[in-house]
Amino acid sequence: MTELPVSMGGTDWSTVMARKTVSFNKSGIAKLPNNKPAMYRIQTEAGKPNYVGVAQRGRVQQRIAEHLAGAKDSVPGARVRIEQMPSIAEAKRTEARVIVRSKPKYNDRGK
Repeated sequence: MTELPVSMGGTDWSTVMARKTVSFNKSGIAKLPNNKPAMYRIQTEAGKPNYVGVAQRGRVQQRIAEHLAGAKDSVPGARVRIEQMPSIAEAKRTEARVIVRSKPKYNDRGK
């Protein structure tokens, strides 16, 4: 897959600190690092993003768990992929670019 330049809505990979993909369930979420802010994608079995969000340092696992079935912000998914960022501001900028590019179904619900 070819990445777009940052100026065209692509990801600035120089700011991504670590990436990890796990199953979207309690045991998978427990394996995720919590030590840095992160942008996360809840993905379908085919890898298409259903939801894109951000989590603050220390809240990554908790925030993603809020999307599990039966939780307050439930979103269906098979996997969750996180990308750690140096700051929450960078995570929010990356989130906005990914939402524009991939148009995840559950980001349209409004808050």
